[in-house]
Amino acid sequence: MTAQPRTQQFRTERFKAFVDAVVAIAMTLLILPLLESVSDAASGRLTTAEFFSEHSPQLVSFGLSFVLIATFWMGHHSQYRDVELITTPLLWINVAWMATIVWLPVPTAMLGQLDSDALQAVVYIGTLIMTQVTTLAGWMYLRRHPDLTTAPTEVLRAGIVGDLAAIILFAVSLVIAVLTVPNGYFALLLLLLNGPLSRLLNHIAHRRGRGSDAEEPRVG
Repeated sequence: MTAQPRTQQFRTERFKAFVDAVVAIAMTLLILPLLESVSDAASGRLTTAEFFSEHSPQLVSFGLSFVLIATFWMGHHSQYRDVELITTPLLWINVAWMATIVWLPVPTAMLGQLDSDALQAVVYIGTLIMTQVTTLAGWMYLRRHPDLTTAPTEVLRAGIVGDLAAIILFAVSLVIAVLTVPNGYFALLLLLLNGPLSRLLNHIAHRRGRGSDAEEPRVG
């Protein structure tokens, strides 16, 4: 019988450099609509105060997305800090993650320049949800393949729980944003509850785990 080939594995150095480059480009793209707006303001002879007043939605959307991408990158850095090898499936999970990051400047520009509507909220917050879903997929893959990382099981479990909490909060924010257009994006402040919700989910998981252990029949 012919032995099955092992899944191809890659070192992490180029992978991490590639991710960092993609994130840096995406964060840079966020500013381009504002640069164009400055040129338009100069052509229209607007004052600085008038520019800030007329383009406040663009400024807010830029700041929001910049912070979110930075937060996603910091989470990604923490997630892959102890990973020593990258398999092909894990690489494609990260390609999907990077696709959501690169796409985010587009709904950000929509948020800053178009009139708010329900579909816009779905596109913007839906992109954030997909970023979190791909992050969760990475944690789950690493949990099933612990040989790829030196991170302890507790760290992998905490990553899964934290992403589940974030996805729940993003989903709730999306519902609120759709129902309260055009001011619903303030619902993203719910993400500040990620820590408490993660602890609650962890507590529930631990209780269920202890309950399962107690129900196992004793042999004797």
